[in-house]
Amino acid sequence: MRTCDRAGAGGLLANAERVLVGAGAGLSAAAGLTYSGERFHRSFEPFIRRYGVTDMYSAGFYPFPSEEDRWAYWARHVWANRHEPPALPLYREVLAALKNKDLFVVTTNVDGQFEKAGLAPERLFAVQGDYGLNQCARGCHDGLYPNRELAESILAAAREDGDPTRAPNGLVPRCPVCGGPMTVHVRVDGSFVEDAAWREAQKRYLHFVERMHGKPAVLLELGVGWNTPSVIHLPFERLSALAGAPLVRMNRDDARVPVSGAGLQGDIAELWPLVAPRGA
Repeated sequence: MRTCDRAGAGGLLANAERVLVGAGAGLSAAAGLTYSGERFHRSFEPFIRRYGVTDMYSAGFYPFPSEEDRWAYWARHVWANRHEPPALPLYREVLAALKNKDLFVVTTNVDGQFEKAGLAPERLFAVQGDYGLNQCARGCHDGLYPNRELAESILAAAREDGDPTRAPNGLVPRCPVCGGPMTVHVRVDGSFVEDAAWREAQKRYLHFVERMHGKPAVLLELGVGWNTPSVIHLPFERLSALAGAPLVRMNRDDARVPVSGAGLQGDIAELWPLVAPRGA
C-alpha cells in the first residue's frame, strides 16, 4: 500500500490542473452532518422513544407501521440533512481551494452540500439521488418532485397536534401517476429513478473521465467508505492505474492506497487545511 506525507499530498494537488473529486458520507460527517450521537438525539428523540431507533442511517430502513408514521420520520430527516443546513464550511473550503482547477465531482452524498457551496450543476454527478426530491416508490415513471414544502407542512402539523411521530393523512404524498406510495429520491433498490438530468450528469462525468489523460490530473477521494465501493472507491483505484493519475485518499478509518498517490487517515476537517492548494 502506497502512502506519503501531507506535504506530498499537498504537492500532488497543487501541481494538478484537472481534479476529479469523489466524495462520500465521511466528508459530510466531517463537515458536521453526523447521523448519530447528540445531533440525532436532539432532533429525533420522539422517534427514539417510540421505535428504539439508534441513528439516522438505520432509521431510514425502519419498517414504520403506516405511511403517516414513515413520512413523519422522513420529513424530519430530509429537513435536518438537506433543507435546514446551510453550505457548511468544509464544503466551501474544498471548493475554494480547487476553484482554479478543471474540476468535476462525483458523490454518493444526497444532502446537496456541493450545490449549496456553489459548485456548478454541470460539474456534479450525484449518483445516489437527492434528499430534496421525491419519486414514486415503485418507480412507475421518472418524475421527481421537490419536497421542501411537504416537509415544512408535516413538521408544522407535528408542532400543532403535539405528535411528531405521525403525519396527518392529508399530507402523505401519493404518486400522481399510479396512486401508489412516494419515497425520497435515494437509491435503495431497482425502483430508483434515473431521469434525464441524472443520465446527462452521468454522461458529463464519463466525458470528464475520458479527458483525464489530457492534463496533469489527480483523483481526490474524500470520506468514501465501503458501503458502496463500486461507485467511487474501486473505480478510482482502477482509473488511477489506467490514467496514470495519482490518487489522494482522505478517510477517517481506512486511507490505504494500492496505487500511486497519498493516503491520509484522520478527520478530513483537520487534514484539509494542511493539504489544500494555496493561492486559489
